[in-house]
Amino acid sequence: MKIAIVTPGSFPIPSGKSSSVEQVVQKTAEQLVKQARVCVLGRSTSFQAIRENRNGVSYIRVRRQNSSTYISQISKQLARLKPAFIQVDNRPRFVRYLRKRHPRAILGLVLHSTFFISRPHIGSKELKACLRAAHVIIVNSDFLKQFLAQKVPSAAHKIVTQHLGVDVAKFTSRWSEESQETRLELLRKLGYENRKIILFVGRLIPKKGVHHLLNAMRVIIESEPNAVLIIVGGAFYGSGRLSKYVKNLYKLGNKMPQNVRFIPYISHPDIPKWFQIADVVAVPSGEGEAFGLVNVEAMASGVPVVAARSGGIQEVIKDGTVGYLIEASRMNEDLPRYILRLLGDAELQRAMGEQGIQRVHQCFTWERAAEMRYELYRKMKVERPFS
Repeated sequence: MKIAIVTPGSFPIPSGKSSSVEQVVQKTAEQLVKQARVCVLGRSTSFQAIRENRNGVSYIRVRRQNSSTYISQISKQLARLKPAFIQVDNRPRFVRYLRKRHPRAILGLVLHSTFFISRPHIGSKELKACLRAAHVIIVNSDFLKQFLAQKVPSAAHKIVTQHLGVDVAKFTSRWSEESQETRLELLRKLGYENRKIILFVGRLIPKKGVHHLLNAMRVIIESEPNAVLIIVGGAFYGSGRLSKYVKNLYKLGNKMPQNVRFIPYISHPDIPKWFQIADVVAVPSGEGEAFGLVNVEAMASGVPVVAARSGGIQEVIKDGTVGYLIEASRMNEDLPRYILRLLGDAELQRAMGEQGIQRVHQCFTWERAAEMRYELYRKMKVERPFS
């Protein structure tokens, strides 16, 4: 079985400085190759070959001047490859374009968020036409499935939920002996050997709710003056540019210089070590968070999560077992309350952390995600459905 995966073309793949979409594609593809031939198509760069094979996955890269020229070049490569399946990630318009030019292929659209299926990016009429062109639409949460089905009821029958995974070989338990050494080394380097660490990892944009976390720190340090909030990330993927929102976050953080530290954007391969030093991971995202990879990365690392009961997050976090879920209306009260509860109870931290590890191994590995994807495609190849 030959599967071609079309990436958005916004970022290089594979790359430590790409978005979560490219990270998900790479990890899924590296597992799919155990059962199928997989070719990933993306944008060309000055530091990558036009064609290469990496970890069993074939990569083909084309020039990207704009979306139109990019998908045109991709289509030419697909004509040469003749895959049984064309998987398009996070770009509904690409599916419509490719359906006209590759009528014999089975076309799947994989959606990672609500952004590219909402205004101002796309209108309802155009979205409906794009979804009509897909034979199957794969989403990463039931939340996203319901969101899309409400927007385009005619597409509801072909929407399938497949949760994402995490690399359990890289995101390892902070409670293991090896991880304890890594943890102590980084804490010493930061000067935080005897501090209690609250960690945020993600893009610094309003919907991620970092402002809620900084407001909560004012309450937290009254009871736990030893607590430190480490904020890892930036406003833009692969860039240290500051947005107006980030500048405001810095102003809030600078009022607590002994208790707040910003770590600018770092590449994805370097992220696991930051989870090793965390006592609690906070995910105060607003409405519309489709899944939230940071949740499973924290759980795989054995760190309890305090998160907003938002979007698909509630499908990942089992409230009271691997962490706590907070209602948006009670963010100001419950975010500091649950963080303080965990900071003050090392046994609870470890118990929830180990429950998180178990849950990840049962539900959220890339091996499991790829197996579900392969089985879906295998079944579709037999049935040859057409919408």
